[in-house]
Amino acid sequence: MATEPSQSDDLPDSETEWRERLTDEEYEILRNRGTEPKFSGEYLDVKEDGTFRCAGCGAELFDSDVKFDSGSGWPSFYDANADAVETETDTRHGMSRIEVVCRACGGHLGHVFDDGPEPTGKRYCINSVALDFDPEE
Repeated sequence: MATEPSQSDDLPDSETEWRERLTDEEYEILRNRGTEPKFSGEYLDVKEDGTFRCAGCGAELFDSDVKFDSGSGWPSFYDANADAVETETDTRHGMSRIEVVCRACGGHLGHVFDDGPEPTGKRYCINSVALDFDPEE
């Protein structure tokens, strides 16, 4: 995977510019750390080969070959492009979880858990709204 976001030179400088760039739903997820309802996401059942990108900036986050059906209701991946995502502790809602954030634009993507398949044992549980998908040609 490439590590450079496709639109990194064109990132908004303010939340007003983010509001203009993103849909209301994208803004809620990416900028306000929201969560889409279970089993509602556009990319939950995608089985095509391709690349999942950040809906905010275009950074290449996940390859389709690491996507799996976790049964959780959100697109799940067992590995991420380490140069494109970072994690932070999230203590909101009275629990401690590990939040997954786009390194390029700071957008909230979802959370990562230690109950995924081998070889990593990770389950990156990601909001479809935070993603765009580029199918392989």
